[in-house]
Amino acid sequence: MISTIMIVEDEPELAAVIADYARAAGYVATVHGDGAQALAAIRAAPPDLIVLDLMLPGLDGLALCCAVRAFSDVPIVMVTARVEEIDRLLGLELGADDYLCKPFSPRELMARIKAILRRAGSSDVAPAALQLDEAARSVSLHGRALDLTPSEYAILAALARRPGQVLSRAQLLDAARADNLDATDRAIDSHVKNLRRKIDAAAPGLEPIRSIYGLGYRYDA
Repeated sequence: MISTIMIVEDEPELAAVIADYARAAGYVATVHGDGAQALAAIRAAPPDLIVLDLMLPGLDGLALCCAVRAFSDVPIVMVTARVEEIDRLLGLELGADDYLCKPFSPRELMARIKAILRRAGSSDVAPAALQLDEAARSVSLHGRALDLTPSEYAILAALARRPGQVLSRAQLLDAARADNLDATDRAIDSHVKNLRRKIDAAAPGLEPIRSIYGLGYRYDA
């Protein structure tokens, strides 16, 4: 089962960014901009975790947190621009599991979500986010097919087979030439750039291919 993250945030742009990062991390993400609507949705279909803004129209985050705690132990991560200690303590005393102050890094938020879901014993991410079909020479990311050229496939496959290991341009060039592809050392950078663009289009915010200065590239699973 893939975990569902409910984002209760009345700033549409911020809510969209959090949702994009959540989906890129393998979660199902839903968005609500109103506290009362969110409460009704939680009662109807409880999510696995709630990202809750403190300042909401109508029913604010603290009141919503208190209402949810009356019938559910679903993990709650509060996000807010109110940084005073009393607000933080009040939020945690009402039942929030964690607390982030704006502005915050979406990556940090995802890391905290993953840790909380792991502690809760929930399935935190979709398994095998990147899948290589060696026979068909095709790649899918979170179930979405990536339209890759033969050279792009050869380079991504070489990196993905060795997660965490740095491969030089020469090694990636060898991987492309092993498939009888006409590749050059200079073209490797262009192929990697195109790979990053296509991965970002399929999973916004996901950056698995890292540039290691002076050495080459690394794939972070």
